[in-house]
Amino acid sequence: MGRQCHSLEVVLRVTTLDQGPGSGDQEATWLVGHTENITFLSDLWEDDEDLYVEAALHVPCRFRSGEANGELHCRAYDYSLPAGRVRTEARAPRRLGEDRFRIVDKGRFATRTLAPAPRPRRELPVHAGSNPCVGAPCRTADHRRGAACCRDLQIEIMCTTRERKLEALIRSRQAPYLCKVDRESPFSISAEVISACGFLLEDQIHCALHGRQRSDGRPAKPELCSEWPDGAEVRHPGCVFARR
Repeated sequence: MGRQCHSLEVVLRVTTLDQGPGSGDQEATWLVGHTENITFLSDLWEDDEDLYVEAALHVPCRFRSGEANGELHCRAYDYSLPAGRVRTEARAPRRLGEDRFRIVDKGRFATRTLAPAPRPRRELPVHAGSNPCVGAPCRTADHRRGAACCRDLQIEIMCTTRERKLEALIRSRQAPYLCKVDRESPFSISAEVISACGFLLEDQIHCALHGRQRSDGRPAKPELCSEWPDGAEVRHPGCVFARR
């Protein structure tokens, strides 16, 4: 048994930069914020107007059985491994203080102080005392309730049709923590991963980045995090916005 039984190292396409350098900063900040089950292993880099990053997806293989007599077992090949040899990764912090955060700025990881911003006209009511998501029955596919849209995300894994071993390893991950695997193109595969956002406050409902802006006036996170969703968007069962 090897590392691929417990986690999988891949290259993710983070966002597009077709509107110039820095145009993907908000979306990239959102994606690299989901640190619960993802470790980002490298700096971000640009290639042909796209932004990429190396990442480890901490989702075990579905053929790995749980600890039994202090061992992990592979049900596909009958391998075993002492459970104590499995290394766990510490989550990289995204909230560094009251106003300091680890974000993406100009296509690179950066530590920034983010000030409160004027509230947009169609702002989602996510501030304390008015957040309709508090107590909402939405839940992710692992049946964990609350703030489901902040605990899962769609990712694009770079994997060509010739990389059959990598594709097989991706498709063998344990559902629902990595699921809905689909070949996006001859060069990449899309999937859904459950990995909570590191910008969530201790109540795991409110977001520390909501209502903050960068030094150049741009919002800290994408519009999808602060604007009301339109009626065509797919929502989690129990989402309070599905009833509007």
